[in-house]
Amino acid sequence: MENALFNNYKEKVVPVLQEKFGIKNIMAVPRIQKVVINMGVGRAISDIKILESAMKDLRTITGQQPVMTRSKKAISNFKLREDLPIGCKVTLRRVRMYEFLERFISVCLPRIRDFNGVSRKSFDYQGNYSIGISDQSIFPEVDTGKLAHSQGMDITIVFNRGPKEHTFELLSLLGMPFRKN
Repeated sequence: MENALFNNYKEKVVPVLQEKFGIKNIMAVPRIQKVVINMGVGRAISDIKILESAMKDLRTITGQQPVMTRSKKAISNFKLREDLPIGCKVTLRRVRMYEFLERFISVCLPRIRDFNGVSRKSFDYQGNYSIGISDQSIFPEVDTGKLAHSQGMDITIVFNRGPKEHTFELLSLLGMPFRKN
């Protein structure tokens, strides 16, 4: 697995984390386990072509075939029946995960208009980090001329272990542009 971000993690980030938090065992250092990208396409209830378009865009962005997600229960106020297709998701691991993160951090985030950094408060109690993107056109792979529907997505970075402080430090050492306090 040769990737610039992964090599940076192995060679520079791991020793810094071990020294800063007093971690003696290298296996106890937090690492990124997977990246889950989810697109909830509520408009797919009325038109399935919107979901197919979103799946095609997600495939282009990640380089991996997305899985269609379906509703678990019926909600009459949303005109939602059980088992209707309402979104898609991709789980990235290993090389593709690091390639995606490297593109996301260095290319896509700076393309967001009026970007001041990502939130520091989006960590859950296990230390995983989630980001909501309002438009998929920030990815250079998506052709904005052929874009039929603007669609947002949720990106969740899942870690193997660690409190928020450790995973926050790991992401900031990898180059994630967090907002200043």
